Amino acid sequence: IMAKTQQFLSFIRTEEMKKPCIEADLVLTLIPFLESTDQEMLLHAGRAIGRICYDNRHLQEELVKVGVITSLVRILTDYAESEPLVHVDLLALCNLADLDTAKEALSKTKVAEQLVKQLRRAESHERLEIVFEILQALAENDALKVQLVEAGVQEVLSEILLRLQGSSQAEDTCIVKAASDLIVSLLLGGKKNIYTHTHTYIYTYIYDRPDKQKIPLIEDIIPVRNSQGKGSLHSGFAWLICHCAFIAPPLPSDGNCVRMVQVGVIHQLLDLLEKHVESADVSVQHAALSALRNLAIPVVNKVQMLEERVAERIQALLRSETPPVQFKLLGTLRMLADGQADAAEILGQDPMLLNRLVQWCDANDSAGIRGEAHRLLASILQHNRSQEVIKAIQEAHGVKHLVSMTTSEHIALQNEALTALTIASTINLETLEESFKESQLVQSLHRLLQDVKTSPEVIYNSMGLLCSLLKSGDLRQEIEEENIKETLEQLCHHSNANVVKGAVTTLQILSEAP
Repeated sequence: IMAKTQQFLSFIRTEEMKKPCIEADLVLTLIPFLESTDQEMLLHAGRAIGRICYDNRHLQEELVKVGVITSLVRILTDYAESEPLVHVDLLALCNLADLDTAKEALSKTKVAEQLVKQLRRAESHERLEIVFEILQALAENDALKVQLVEAGVQEVLSEILLRLQGSSQAEDTCIVKAASDLIVSLLLGGKKNIYTHTHTYIYTYIYDRPDKQKIPLIEDIIPVRNSQGKGSLHSGFAWLICHCAFIAPPLPSDGNCVRMVQVGVIHQLLDLLEKHVESADVSVQHAALSALRNLAIPVVNKVQMLEERVAERIQALLRSETPPVQFKLLGTLRMLADGQADAAEILGQDPMLLNRLVQWCDANDSAGIRGEAHRLLASILQHNRSQEVIKAIQEAHGVKHLVSMTTSEHIALQNEALTALTIASTINLETLEESFKESQLVQSLHRLLQDVKTSPEVIYNSMGLLCSLLKSGDLRQEIEEENIKETLEQLCHHSNANVVKGAVTTLQILSEAP
């Protein structure tokens, strides 16, 4: 039987030979041979089934229905040391792994443990590629995703990345990319409970190793050097770092982001951004900006990132016409400016940025970008202490957008605009006076004070801005003509104590001689 099987197997190489085998239901006849304990029989039966079913979805579905998954996992478990059998078995799993029915069947087995073992044992690029292809497909299933991280796949991925660190071989780069992509797949997506579970496993391994040793996925990988001796990062590593930074906030620990900046992530991400600024594939830009934004959350990181000219370097992306990149760029710059007068001054005196911001403030096709543009403009004014920045924003026609922001449907945006305008008025009211009149700021503030739906905090901040405006003769006249005094007197009986206090103070300033 063995000799006939071998002879038959040698003929199944063309579509012409596969067709009669399919018509004769030969696959179902061969299935029982997968239960054999004869390794040679298993090998030939597996090869025959694989060749007949290759690229035939209908037959592959039939295989899953008759229980071939159980047989394949058994072979992988019982004959893990047999290279020929493992090779045939992995090819079969690779062909079936994309099927939802196969994933469902695999989730009821211990295939995750076996695949992690094979990943650790794999030495050739071919074997690694096959296992990675299977794992990437299985990571689309929530149950299998959990099983993989519980089986310790993240540890093996780290070992592989470390082993290939610094290699410039094309094959090694492909493996690095595959390993990084797999970690990303394990971290992102899925139901909330599944996401939290896998996130915790991988996050703990990367950042909070119980052995207190160096973090392999961060500190050992980043200092990669290219042939010119300049710091460089393979795109695969960059993706890994991007997403490690991206997922940091759900498990808050500023120390992790600080550590990543200390070991040199910033320059690597900036190099990557500049390399892909003209690329049609914007996913790298999107991921890198996501990482930079989250890395900029700790105050100590803001200072270091400012010193390393992050704000100036990422502004090369201002010419991007891709909404996701625009959105992430705005969020990153806003995070850098938050609480940093130096950053606000740099951004606030960049004509190209200000002009782009004003354009995005008028963007009708994207409410998200429009909102982020307004918020960045407000953040620059709020954290700035320079008269030159106020002049630059006024000259770029940005003031009217901040005035319109005070009437936003979102309370947070209203307060950000009111705070920014109040600070700017305190620094340089003379420069803003004409723009305030043209944009009818006083009238807008009066409507906010009169509207019963306006939140107490917005009312209080509106009165704070009014107090600043009263220092201008022309604006004081507008306030008096609007009869805002009467509205303020009514607010003295408001249910909110802060509103009452603000109304009393504003009335006192209004009654004082200019």
